[in-house]
Amino acid sequence: MTPLKLPVRFALLSGCIGFPLLATAQTDPNTLTTAVPILTISPDSRAAALGEAGVATSPDANAGYHNAGKLGFINTQYSVSPSYSPWLRSVTDDMGLAYLSGVAKIGQRSAISASLMYFDLGTISYRDDFNVSKGDYNPKEYAFSVAYGQKLTDNFGVGVAARYIRSNLTGNSSGSDSRPGNAAAVDLGAYYNKDLSIGASDYNLGLGATITNIGNKITYTNANQADFLPTRLKLGFAFTRELDAYNRLTLTVDGAKLLTPTPYYEEGALASDADYIRRRDAENLSRRNKGVVGAALGSFSDAPGGFSEELKEINISSGVEYTYNDLLMARVGYFYESPVKGNRQYLSFGLGVRYQVFGVDGAYLVPNSRANPLAQTIRVSLHFNFNKLEEAFGDGNSDAPIN
Repeated sequence: MTPLKLPVRFALLSGCIGFPLLATAQTDPNTLTTAVPILTISPDSRAAALGEAGVATSPDANAGYHNAGKLGFINTQYSVSPSYSPWLRSVTDDMGLAYLSGVAKIGQRSAISASLMYFDLGTISYRDDFNVSKGDYNPKEYAFSVAYGQKLTDNFGVGVAARYIRSNLTGNSSGSDSRPGNAAAVDLGAYYNKDLSIGASDYNLGLGATITNIGNKITYTNANQADFLPTRLKLGFAFTRELDAYNRLTLTVDGAKLLTPTPYYEEGALASDADYIRRRDAENLSRRNKGVVGAALGSFSDAPGGFSEELKEINISSGVEYTYNDLLMARVGYFYESPVKGNRQYLSFGLGVRYQVFGVDGAYLVPNSRANPLAQTIRVSLHFNFNKLEEAFGDGNSDAPIN
Protein backbone atom coordinates (compact mmCIF):
# COMPACT_ATOMS: atom_id res chain seq x y z
CA MET A 1 0.00 0.00 0.00
CA THR A 2 1.40 3.41 -0.98
CA PRO A 3 1.71 5.56 2.18
CA LEU A 4 -0.65 8.51 2.41
CA LYS A 5 0.75 11.91 3.15
CA LEU A 6 0.16 13.13 6.71
CA PRO A 7 -2.38 15.90 5.98
CA VAL A 8 -4.41 13.67 3.66
CA ARG A 9 -4.75 10.76 6.07
CA PHE A 10 -5.60 12.94 9.09
CA ALA A 11 -8.10 14.92 7.06
CA LEU A 12 -9.85 11.75 5.98
CA LEU A 13 -9.99 10.44 9.53
CA SER A 14 -11.12 13.74 11.04
CA GLY A 15 -13.85 14.43 8.53
CA CYS A 16 -15.29 10.92 8.66
CA ILE A 17 -15.38 10.41 12.39
CA GLY A 18 -17.42 13.54 13.00
CA PHE A 19 -14.95 15.70 14.91
CA PRO A 20 -11.31 16.64 14.38
CA LEU A 21 -8.67 14.19 15.54
CA LEU A 22 -6.49 16.64 17.41
CA ALA A 23 -9.29 18.91 18.56
CA THR A 24 -7.32 21.99 17.52
CA ALA A 25 -9.43 23.12 14.60
CA GLN A 26 -12.99 22.75 13.42
CA THR A 27 -15.03 23.44 10.34
CA ASP A 28 -18.43 23.65 12.03
CA PRO A 29 -18.69 26.07 15.00
CA ASN A 30 -21.33 23.84 16.63
CA THR A 31 -19.29 20.63 16.64
CA LEU A 32 -17.78 19.46 19.93
CA THR A 33 -14.13 18.42 19.74
CA THR A 34 -12.04 16.08 21.88
CA ALA A 35 -8.79 14.20 21.80
CA VAL A 36 -8.74 10.44 21.12
CA PRO A 37 -12.28 10.26 19.65
CA ILE A 38 -11.71 6.57 18.86
CA LEU A 39 -12.64 5.88 22.49
CA THR A 40 -16.29 6.57 21.62
CA ILE A 41 -16.48 4.00 18.81
CA SER A 42 -17.96 0.64 19.85
CA PRO A 43 -15.20 -1.90 19.18
CA ASP A 44 -17.41 -5.02 19.07
CA SER A 45 -19.67 -6.10 16.22
CA ARG A 46 -22.78 -6.77 18.28
CA ALA A 47 -23.04 -3.15 19.47
CA ALA A 48 -21.94 -1.92 16.05
CA ALA A 49 -24.89 -3.73 14.45
CA LEU A 50 -27.24 -2.16 17.02
CA GLY A 51 -26.32 1.41 16.07
CA GLU A 52 -23.66 1.61 18.83
CA ALA A 53 -26.19 0.77 21.57
CA GLY A 54 -24.78 -1.35 24.38
CA VAL A 55 -25.17 0.27 27.80
CA ALA A 56 -28.24 -1.82 28.73
CA THR A 57 -28.06 -4.93 26.51
CA SER A 58 -27.38 -8.35 28.01
CA PRO A 59 -23.78 -8.68 29.22
CA ASP A 60 -21.01 -10.50 27.39
CA ALA A 61 -17.21 -10.38 27.25
CA ASN A 62 -17.35 -6.76 25.98
CA ALA A 63 -19.41 -5.51 28.93
CA GLY A 64 -16.38 -3.78 30.43
CA TYR A 65 -16.35 -1.31 27.53
CA HIS A 66 -20.08 -0.58 27.43
CA ASN A 67 -21.02 -0.66 31.11
CA ALA A 68 -18.92 -2.14 33.91
CA GLY A 69 -22.11 -2.42 35.97
CA LYS A 70 -23.14 -5.38 33.77
CA LEU A 71 -20.11 -7.51 34.68
CA GLY A 72 -21.71 -9.07 37.75
CA PHE A 73 -24.54 -10.45 35.58
CA ILE A 74 -22.34 -12.43 33.18
CA ASN A 75 -23.30 -16.12 33.29
CA THR A 76 -20.05 -17.78 32.20
CA GLN A 77 -16.99 -18.34 34.34
CA TYR A 78 -14.55 -17.14 31.67
CA SER A 79 -15.20 -15.17 28.46
CA VAL A 80 -12.84 -13.87 25.78
CA SER A 81 -13.71 -11.77 22.73
CA PRO A 82 -11.34 -10.46 20.00
CA SER A 83 -12.74 -7.93 17.50
CA TYR A 84 -11.48 -6.18 14.40
CA SER A 85 -12.86 -3.27 12.39
CA PRO A 86 -11.16 -2.23 9.11
CA TRP A 87 -10.87 1.56 8.83
CA LEU A 88 -11.25 3.64 5.66
CA ARG A 89 -11.17 0.44 3.65
CA SER A 90 -12.28 2.23 0.47
CA VAL A 91 -9.19 4.46 0.70
CA THR A 92 -6.44 2.36 2.26
CA ASP A 93 -5.81 -1.17 3.52
CA ASP A 94 -3.44 -0.56 6.43
CA MET A 95 -5.72 1.08 9.02
CA GLY A 96 -7.85 -0.75 11.56
CA LEU A 97 -9.29 -0.89 15.07
CA ALA A 98 -8.47 -4.04 17.04
CA TYR A 99 -9.95 -4.93 20.41
CA LEU A 100 -9.41 -7.79 22.83
CA SER A 101 -11.46 -8.25 25.98
CA GLY A 102 -11.64 -10.95 28.64
CA VAL A 103 -13.85 -11.47 31.69
CA ALA A 104 -13.49 -13.77 34.71
CA LYS A 105 -16.21 -14.28 37.31
CA ILE A 106 -15.35 -14.00 41.00
CA GLY A 107 -18.02 -16.08 42.69
CA GLN A 108 -21.61 -15.61 41.61
CA ARG A 109 -22.03 -11.86 42.06
CA SER A 110 -18.91 -10.14 40.71
CA ALA A 111 -16.43 -10.23 37.84
CA ILE A 112 -13.26 -8.59 36.59
CA SER A 113 -12.45 -7.60 33.04
CA ALA A 114 -9.35 -6.55 31.11
CA SER A 115 -9.23 -5.15 27.58
CA LEU A 116 -6.90 -3.60 25.03
CA MET A 117 -8.04 -1.26 22.24
CA TYR A 118 -5.46 -0.65 19.51
CA PHE A 119 -5.98 1.82 16.66
CA ASP A 120 -3.44 1.57 13.83
CA LEU A 121 -3.41 4.57 11.46
CA GLY A 122 -1.17 2.84 8.94
CA THR A 123 1.93 4.29 7.30
CA ILE A 124 2.28 8.03 6.88
CA SER A 125 4.83 9.60 4.55
CA TYR A 126 6.17 12.93 5.82
CA ARG A 127 7.00 15.43 3.08
CA ASP A 128 8.16 19.02 3.11
CA ASP A 129 6.83 21.96 1.10
CA PHE A 130 8.83 20.80 -1.90
CA ASN A 131 7.36 17.26 -1.73
CA VAL A 132 10.67 15.81 -0.58
CA SER A 133 10.30 12.72 1.57
CA LYS A 134 11.15 13.14 5.25
CA GLY A 135 10.60 9.49 6.12
CA ASP A 136 7.67 7.31 7.07
CA TYR A 137 5.94 6.80 10.40
CA ASN A 138 3.20 4.55 11.78
CA PRO A 139 0.95 6.55 14.17
CA LYS A 140 -1.13 4.61 16.63
CA GLU A 141 -3.36 4.94 19.65
CA TYR A 142 -4.14 2.39 22.32
CA ALA A 143 -6.03 2.11 25.59
CA PHE A 144 -5.60 -0.58 28.23
CA SER A 145 -8.48 -1.01 30.69
CA VAL A 146 -9.33 -3.06 33.74
CA ALA A 147 -12.85 -3.17 35.21
CA TYR A 148 -14.71 -4.63 38.16
CA GLY A 149 -18.45 -5.17 38.47
CA GLN A 150 -20.53 -6.24 41.46
CA LYS A 151 -24.18 -7.24 41.84
CA LEU A 152 -25.53 -5.41 44.88
CA THR A 153 -28.90 -7.14 44.62
CA ASP A 154 -30.37 -9.77 42.31
CA ASN A 155 -31.45 -6.97 39.95
CA PHE A 156 -28.94 -4.15 40.38
CA GLY A 157 -25.20 -3.92 39.79
CA VAL A 158 -22.48 -1.28 39.71
CA GLY A 159 -19.01 -1.22 38.22
CA VAL A 160 -15.86 0.83 37.78
CA ALA A 161 -13.13 0.75 35.14
CA ALA A 162 -9.65 2.29 35.02
CA ARG A 163 -7.94 3.08 31.73
CA TYR A 164 -4.50 4.11 30.48
CA ILE A 165 -4.49 5.91 27.12
CA ARG A 166 -1.57 6.63 24.80
CA SER A 167 -1.94 8.57 21.56
CA ASN A 168 1.19 8.71 19.42
CA LEU A 169 0.27 10.53 16.22
CA THR A 170 3.55 11.99 14.96
CA GLY A 171 6.43 10.46 16.91
CA ASN A 172 8.38 13.71 16.32
CA SER A 173 9.23 12.34 12.89
CA SER A 174 7.94 15.47 11.22
CA GLY A 175 10.44 17.71 13.00
CA SER A 176 7.71 19.48 14.96
CA ASP A 177 7.59 19.94 18.71
CA SER A 178 4.70 17.49 19.07
CA ARG A 179 4.98 14.43 21.27
CA PRO A 180 2.84 11.43 22.26
CA GLY A 181 -0.11 12.16 24.51
CA ASN A 182 -0.80 10.15 27.66
CA ALA A 183 -3.80 10.09 29.94
CA ALA A 184 -5.52 8.07 32.65
CA ALA A 185 -9.28 7.82 33.02
CA VAL A 186 -12.04 5.99 34.90
CA ASP A 187 -15.55 4.83 34.00
CA LEU A 188 -18.53 4.49 36.33
CA GLY A 189 -21.46 2.26 35.45
CA ALA A 190 -24.78 1.03 36.83
CA TYR A 191 -27.10 -1.66 35.49
CA TYR A 192 -30.60 -2.80 36.43
CA ASN A 193 -32.23 -5.97 35.12
CA LYS A 194 -35.69 -7.34 35.89
CA ASP A 195 -37.79 -10.19 34.51
CA LEU A 196 -41.45 -9.20 34.02
CA SER A 197 -44.70 -11.00 33.30
CA ILE A 198 -47.34 -8.98 31.49
CA GLY A 199 -50.46 -10.97 30.70
CA ALA A 200 -49.42 -14.33 29.31
CA SER A 201 -46.06 -13.08 28.01
CA ASP A 202 -42.62 -12.91 29.60
CA TYR A 203 -40.46 -9.80 29.30
CA ASN A 204 -37.13 -8.50 30.52
CA LEU A 205 -36.18 -4.88 31.21
CA GLY A 206 -32.59 -3.71 31.27
CA LEU A 207 -31.58 -0.17 32.27
CA GLY A 208 -28.05 1.18 32.11
CA ALA A 209 -26.14 4.37 32.90
CA THR A 210 -22.46 5.19 32.49
CA ILE A 211 -20.03 8.08 32.66
CA THR A 212 -16.90 7.16 30.75
CA ASN A 213 -13.40 8.57 30.21
CA ILE A 214 -13.30 10.79 33.28
CA GLY A 215 -9.64 11.73 33.23
CA ASN A 216 -6.91 14.29 32.79
CA LYS A 217 -6.57 16.36 29.67
CA ILE A 218 -4.18 15.12 27.02
CA THR A 219 -1.52 17.22 25.33
CA TYR A 220 0.49 16.77 22.14
CA THR A 221 2.61 19.93 22.41
CA ASN A 222 2.57 21.73 25.76
CA ALA A 223 0.37 21.95 28.85
CA ASN A 224 -1.21 25.18 27.64
CA GLN A 225 -2.74 23.34 24.67
CA ALA A 226 -4.23 20.37 26.47
CA ASP A 227 -7.42 18.81 25.07
CA PHE A 228 -10.28 17.09 26.85
CA LEU A 229 -10.80 13.35 26.67
CA PRO A 230 -14.23 12.31 25.31
CA THR A 231 -15.91 12.18 28.72
CA ARG A 232 -19.42 10.94 27.98
CA LEU A 233 -22.70 10.35 29.77
CA LYS A 234 -24.76 7.50 28.36
CA LEU A 235 -28.23 6.29 29.39
CA GLY A 236 -30.13 3.42 27.82
CA PHE A 237 -32.68 0.67 28.05
CA ALA A 238 -33.18 -2.78 26.52
CA PHE A 239 -36.66 -4.31 26.45
CA THR A 240 -36.99 -7.98 25.55
CA ARG A 241 -40.10 -10.02 24.77
CA GLU A 242 -40.12 -13.81 24.79
CA LEU A 243 -42.18 -14.62 21.70
CA ASP A 244 -42.17 -18.34 22.51
CA ALA A 245 -39.79 -20.97 23.84
CA TYR A 246 -37.37 -20.45 20.93
CA ASN A 247 -37.76 -16.85 19.78
CA ARG A 248 -37.25 -13.49 21.44
CA LEU A 249 -36.99 -9.88 20.33
CA THR A 250 -35.05 -7.06 21.99
CA LEU A 251 -35.42 -3.33 21.43
CA THR A 252 -32.60 -1.16 22.76
CA VAL A 253 -32.06 2.62 22.74
CA ASP A 254 -29.13 4.65 24.11
CA GLY A 255 -28.68 8.39 24.41
CA ALA A 256 -25.14 9.78 24.74
CA LYS A 257 -23.78 13.27 25.42
CA LEU A 258 -20.19 14.48 25.53
CA LEU A 259 -19.42 16.25 28.82
CA THR A 260 -16.98 18.70 27.24
CA PRO A 261 -17.33 22.43 26.46
CA THR A 262 -19.32 23.54 23.45
CA PRO A 263 -17.26 25.90 21.25
CA TYR A 264 -18.38 29.51 21.54
CA TYR A 265 -19.76 31.30 18.50
CA GLU A 266 -22.26 34.03 17.73
CA GLU A 267 -25.02 33.25 15.25
CA GLY A 268 -24.79 35.49 12.22
CA ALA A 269 -21.40 36.95 13.15
CA LEU A 270 -19.00 37.56 10.28
CA ALA A 271 -15.81 35.55 10.29
CA SER A 272 -13.98 38.70 9.19
CA ASP A 273 -15.22 40.77 12.18
CA ALA A 274 -12.10 41.44 14.26
CA ASP A 275 -14.07 42.23 17.43
CA TYR A 276 -16.05 39.00 17.12
CA ILE A 277 -12.87 36.99 16.54
CA ARG A 278 -11.34 38.42 19.73
CA ARG A 279 -14.47 37.65 21.77
CA ARG A 280 -14.75 34.14 20.34
CA ASP A 281 -11.09 33.26 20.86
CA ALA A 282 -11.06 34.64 24.42
CA GLU A 283 -14.20 32.70 25.37
CA ASN A 284 -13.00 29.48 23.78
CA LEU A 285 -9.65 29.79 25.59
CA SER A 286 -11.53 30.24 28.86
CA ARG A 287 -13.63 27.13 28.16
CA ARG A 288 -10.60 25.12 27.14
CA ASN A 289 -8.83 26.03 30.39
CA LYS A 290 -11.65 24.75 32.58
CA GLY A 291 -11.01 21.82 34.85
CA VAL A 292 -12.40 18.42 33.93
CA VAL A 293 -15.17 18.49 36.57
CA GLY A 294 -16.09 22.11 35.88
CA ALA A 295 -16.26 21.47 32.15
CA ALA A 296 -18.45 18.39 32.66
CA LEU A 297 -20.91 20.25 34.88
CA GLY A 298 -20.94 23.26 32.57
CA SER A 299 -21.52 21.13 29.48
CA PHE A 300 -25.25 21.02 30.22
CA SER A 301 -25.66 24.79 29.92
CA ASP A 302 -22.81 26.26 27.84
CA ALA A 303 -24.22 25.89 24.31
CA PRO A 304 -24.55 29.35 22.69
CA GLY A 305 -27.90 28.27 21.22
CA GLY A 306 -29.35 27.49 24.65
CA PHE A 307 -31.32 24.43 25.72
CA SER A 308 -32.38 23.52 22.19
CA GLU A 309 -28.73 23.26 21.16
CA GLU A 310 -27.93 21.19 24.25
CA LEU A 311 -30.54 18.68 23.09
CA LYS A 312 -28.86 18.52 19.68
CA GLU A 313 -25.68 17.34 21.40
CA ILE A 314 -27.38 14.07 22.38
CA ASN A 315 -26.60 11.22 19.98
CA ILE A 316 -29.19 8.45 19.68
CA SER A 317 -28.25 4.79 19.18
CA SER A 318 -31.06 2.32 18.60
CA GLY A 319 -31.37 -1.28 17.51
CA VAL A 320 -33.45 -4.44 17.36
CA GLU A 321 -32.03 -7.91 17.99
CA TYR A 322 -33.86 -11.12 17.09
CA THR A 323 -32.64 -14.33 18.73
CA TYR A 324 -33.56 -17.89 17.79
CA ASN A 325 -32.96 -20.59 20.40
CA ASP A 326 -29.87 -18.75 21.77
CA LEU A 327 -28.18 -19.93 18.58
CA LEU A 328 -28.82 -17.42 15.77
CA MET A 329 -29.12 -13.63 16.00
CA ALA A 330 -30.13 -10.99 13.47
CA ARG A 331 -29.66 -7.30 14.22
CA VAL A 332 -30.47 -3.91 12.75
CA GLY A 333 -29.63 -0.50 14.16
CA TYR A 334 -29.63 3.22 13.50
CA PHE A 335 -27.29 5.93 14.77
CA TYR A 336 -28.32 9.60 14.73
CA GLU A 337 -26.25 12.71 15.31
CA SER A 338 -27.60 16.22 14.69
CA PRO A 339 -26.56 17.76 11.33
CA VAL A 340 -25.04 20.73 13.21
CA LYS A 341 -23.09 18.49 15.61
CA GLY A 342 -21.23 16.26 13.17
CA ASN A 343 -24.06 14.78 11.07
CA ARG A 344 -23.16 11.11 11.52
CA GLN A 345 -26.26 9.13 10.60
CA TYR A 346 -26.26 5.54 9.43
CA LEU A 347 -28.01 2.20 9.33
CA SER A 348 -26.23 -0.91 10.58
CA PHE A 349 -26.91 -4.60 10.13
CA GLY A 350 -25.48 -7.72 11.68
CA LEU A 351 -25.69 -11.45 12.21
CA GLY A 352 -24.52 -13.61 15.09
CA VAL A 353 -24.08 -17.28 15.92
CA ARG A 354 -23.53 -19.00 19.28
CA TYR A 355 -22.70 -22.70 19.51
CA GLN A 356 -21.46 -24.23 22.75
CA VAL A 357 -18.33 -22.30 23.76
CA PHE A 358 -17.90 -20.47 20.44
CA GLY A 359 -19.64 -17.48 18.89
CA VAL A 360 -19.15 -14.99 16.06
CA ASP A 361 -20.76 -11.64 15.25
CA GLY A 362 -20.56 -9.58 12.08
CA ALA A 363 -21.68 -6.02 11.35
CA TYR A 364 -22.02 -3.85 8.27
CA LEU A 365 -22.62 -0.09 8.19
CA VAL A 366 -24.56 1.89 5.58
CA PRO A 367 -23.94 5.66 6.02
CA ASN A 368 -25.97 8.62 4.84
CA SER A 369 -24.47 10.97 2.28
CA ARG A 370 -21.61 11.82 4.64
CA ALA A 371 -18.54 9.60 4.39
CA ASN A 372 -17.89 7.19 7.25
CA PRO A 373 -14.58 5.41 7.95
CA LEU A 374 -16.41 2.17 8.75
CA ALA A 375 -18.56 2.06 5.62
CA GLN A 376 -18.26 -0.80 3.13
CA THR A 377 -16.50 -3.03 5.65
CA ILE A 378 -17.46 -6.14 7.58
CA ARG A 379 -16.59 -5.87 11.28
CA VAL A 380 -16.07 -9.15 13.09
CA SER A 381 -16.07 -10.25 16.74
CA LEU A 382 -15.39 -13.73 18.06
CA HIS A 383 -16.60 -15.08 21.40
CA PHE A 384 -15.23 -17.87 23.57
CA ASN A 385 -17.34 -18.64 26.65
CA PHE A 386 -16.13 -21.29 29.07
CA ASN A 387 -18.12 -22.91 31.90
CA LYS A 388 -21.68 -21.86 32.49
CA LEU A 389 -22.08 -20.81 36.10
CA GLU A 390 -24.20 -23.81 36.93
CA GLU A 391 -21.27 -25.95 35.78
CA ALA A 392 -18.68 -23.88 37.64
CA PHE A 393 -20.60 -23.61 40.92
CA GLY A 394 -23.01 -26.51 40.69
CA ASP A 395 -26.14 -24.77 41.99
CA GLY A 396 -27.92 -24.21 38.69
CA ASN A 397 -28.63 -20.55 39.51
CA SER A 398 -26.82 -18.11 37.25
CA ASP A 399 -29.19 -15.13 37.65
CA ALA A 400 -28.60 -14.38 33.98
CA PRO A 401 -30.90 -11.89 32.19
CA ILE A 402 -32.89 -13.26 29.30
CA ASN A 403 -32.25 -10.39 26.89
